[in-house]
Amino acid sequence: MAEKFYYGGQAVLEGVMMRGQKNLVTAVRNPGGEITTEVRPLHSLYTSKWRKMPIIRGAVVLIESMILGIQSLIYSANIALKEEEEELSGGLLWLMLLVSLGSSVALFFLAPLFITNLMSSFLESAVLFNLIEGIVRLVIFVIYIKLVTLTPDIKRVFGYHGAEHATINAFEAGVPLELERAAEIKTYSTAHLRCGTSFLLAVMVIAILVFSLIGKPAFAVMFASRIILVPVIAALSYEFTRFSAGHCHNPVVRFLIKPGLALQSLTTRQPDIKQIEVAITALKKTVEMDNPDYIPQKACPECEAAI
Repeated sequence: MAEKFYYGGQAVLEGVMMRGQKNLVTAVRNPGGEITTEVRPLHSLYTSKWRKMPIIRGAVVLIESMILGIQSLIYSANIALKEEEEELSGGLLWLMLLVSLGSSVALFFLAPLFITNLMSSFLESAVLFNLIEGIVRLVIFVIYIKLVTLTPDIKRVFGYHGAEHATINAFEAGVPLELERAAEIKTYSTAHLRCGTSFLLAVMVIAILVFSLIGKPAFAVMFASRIILVPVIAALSYEFTRFSAGHCHNPVVRFLIKPGLALQSLTTRQPDIKQIEVAITALKKTVEMDNPDYIPQKACPECEAAI
């Protein structure tokens, strides 16, 4: 029996990107009010056996999300700003990816370590040290999200993020992906069990557990671990997110995913009808290219209640 495929996506400038089994579809509303779409075939790495192997698939999905996200953002910016589309070279794309990864590691892993180390003399216990570091990491993460919401353009993107979630939730509940159903789809939740925001929160929490296993060695060792172990933490967080989405009927799992769903209130906004229409266009095109006759499995009542 074939493994069930879960559709997901990302908000971009004035649009939504949806990832299918074989293709990536980005739908963007141009300044003239029309919706334009780009279909990009997925690289073999993103559909290979590596993406199905537990733990390893987490690292693959992380790289995939960043690369495809950058490509879709560039396309959406070109359309939204009426600029001529320019294809990024492989070298420049990898440079942008490395800069993005480096900035994230520095802000969310190295900065908390340096801040906590300033209090090291008061934190002799390894468990307490890693717990305080984890709290500092969470505070930086929430402050970062709060700050980016102050930008008007980001608020628009968060509206499309809400549209992406509402459309996927409606689709998984069996609602036809038709523009005429936009008002109905708009009523669905802007939170989603497989959201990247929940994944990032899982990263923050699981990092505390992983680093606690290391204890409190020399600072150089701790510094290196905050870099080397990021792929491991991301992989474990992906497995948790994937598992929780498939077992949300379990009361314990529902309890564990509540903070992530609550945090999504900072990264999503209630979308308008036009934003919903863009999300519908992207997801409908993605599903049709995979299998025109595909009928989604209806979400269980517990999952619907969780979001």
